[in-house]
Amino acid sequence: MMTIKAKRILLAEDEVALRDFVSRNLRARGFEVLEASNGLEAVALWEREDPHLLILDIMMPRMDGLEVCRRVREHSAVPIIVLTALDTERDKVTALDLGADDYLTKPFGVEELLARVRAVLRRTQATPHVDGVKQFGDLEIDLAGHVVRLRGSKVRLSPTEFSLLGELITNAGKVLTHRVLLQRIWGPEYGGESEYLRVYINRLRQKLEADPANPRYFLTEPGVGYRFAPESERVTRKRPSLAKNLLVDDNSFNGDKID
Repeated sequence: MMTIKAKRILLAEDEVALRDFVSRNLRARGFEVLEASNGLEAVALWEREDPHLLILDIMMPRMDGLEVCRRVREHSAVPIIVLTALDTERDKVTALDLGADDYLTKPFGVEELLARVRAVLRRTQATPHVDGVKQFGDLEIDLAGHVVRLRGSKVRLSPTEFSLLGELITNAGKVLTHRVLLQRIWGPEYGGESEYLRVYINRLRQKLEADPANPRYFLTEPGVGYRFAPESERVTRKRPSLAKNLLVDDNSFNGDKID
């Protein structure tokens, strides 16, 4: 079980009332909270205090949350949740592209925020149930040890990237639907946020594929989901039967069209 009291959260929000409200609720659940009122202060606190999670508002003075996210991601895989009044798909994709693990639109309920905090912290501790080191060409993956190497060099993945990789590797060769992946990685309340998967699959390709535009391992099944190809299977080759290899959850598929 997660020891919540040991978790330190950096909250960067320039609206005093909202920052106080969120901080009060986080502390009431046993979290330690570090508060920043602008982006520069957030970066300084992150460098000095090494928090377990960052919650960032996008529209902050001195440095916006997206720039904070970009700077942190250059050096760290610490989980990041973005809070913002911007709610278009483009805004979400921009934040995810810069390294955010989740995106919550204002106004939001405190229980929803707490659920996302718990979910993203669980991903930092989750260990996929796969034994040994897996070797796929020049890609070496130790899921139990949380170590990934490409051509012998260690690759840094965020907890969300690693959780997604672990789910795909554990079900290598099977097609995982969008809904299955979203619910297993982000939580049961997710299902239609396909932009999350597009961004994160692209990030895995950018980090782990020799040619991200012509992926060898992380394959798309259009309109259905994604599949990790355990062999050197190019997208131009004949795909295995979807009916045979499609993986869905009983609770997430009732005969309706798969997202």
